[in-house]
Amino acid sequence: MTKKLMLSVFLTMVVGLAGCSAQPNETSESTTASQETKQTKDHQSNSEGSGDPNVKVSVEEAIGAYQEAYPDSDITSIELDTSFGKYLYKIEGVGDKKEYELHVDAETKKVSKEHEETLDRDEQEGVKRNEDKIDATNLLSIKKVSEIAADHVGKGKASEWTLEQELGTTYWEVKVVDGQTETEVKVDAHSGKILETESGD
Repeated sequence: MTKKLMLSVFLTMVVGLAGCSAQPNETSESTTASQETKQTKDHQSNSEGSGDPNVKVSVEEAIGAYQEAYPDSDITSIELDTSFGKYLYKIEGVGDKKEYELHVDAETKKVSKEHEETLDRDEQEGVKRNEDKIDATNLLSIKKVSEIAADHVGKGKASEWTLEQELGTTYWEVKVVDGQTETEVKVDAHSGKILETESGD
């Protein structure tokens, strides 16, 4: 009777110890899974915050559409926004005698508007062309400048993009919106350097 009782107590202790040793592993696995989930959510949050529109037509493709329409001219500005209810590139350019405007659908690449106008006499023969043309080679993508601008502001979402040049520097001006607050960030279009920041309500 005593031997049976001792054996029963011994088996109970062994089972109890086995159960205790299993618990830390389960806790460790649970903690690891929780950390992985948090990291995934943080990554998604940062991606959403950049405001990348995920447009199908890249800046390079939009530039190509403009150059196909007006090969003997230089681009002076590019805008990407949703002023017309969908993402649309508005590209302006200038030649020796005329200035041009072209709209390119950022989803379908369809050219929706073409306009040209004769320059004033004092702006012709390359005068305005040399003053306003931008360096449209090796540009940072919309996604990249969105990330740079949003990270610089710290919060908010990029919603509009304009490519221009001033004093020989081609830059992206990115509008970052956080609630009612809008911040415009100028980013060098080639190096990604922050050039200027302006905030307003």
